[in-house]
Amino acid sequence: MRNKLVIFFVVLSFLQSPLKVQSADNIVFVDLNFIFNNSSAGKKINDQIQKESKKNNLEFQEFKKKIDNDKEKLIAQKNVISKEEYQKKFFQLEKKVNEFNMNIAKKNDDLVKLRNGAKIDFLNKLSKILAEYSEQNQITMILKKENLLIGKTKLDVTKDVLDLFDKNVKKLSIK
Repeated sequence: MRNKLVIFFVVLSFLQSPLKVQSADNIVFVDLNFIFNNSSAGKKINDQIQKESKKNNLEFQEFKKKIDNDKEKLIAQKNVISKEEYQKKFFQLEKKVNEFNMNIAKKNDDLVKLRNGAKIDFLNKLSKILAEYSEQNQITMILKKENLLIGKTKLDVTKDVLDLFDKNVKKLSIK
């Protein structure tokens, strides 16, 4: 009887003691924009986009100078040429401006498509790297830093993922 009483008190004391439960979940976060802007492949894409943008801006400025010059010439000829001829030249000048505006809009759309295509390729390659990283480091969940309100800095694995991305991805394809 005494053994049963001892066992009963041991079990009772075990049940009353607070149990500490530790979560086996491992959650981290990553700054995707930082990786895109600082990876070697991302820097190459960003440089290419900046060059295209500068080229478009230079072309726009040159065209603007040419149009301003043509307008000045037309205004100077206003009293010399007939009203119909003036109207005709004015409409031709306006047509050039409209055509150029459509051309610039198309180039800007192409630039946006270039960037979006590179981002899609980036995210596809990064997701594969993140899957491997999470498996190797027993990570349950990886969150985007942009979606967090606050988090411990030790949970930020952006630098590690950036190193892996640079090691595995040398170039992003543009679609």
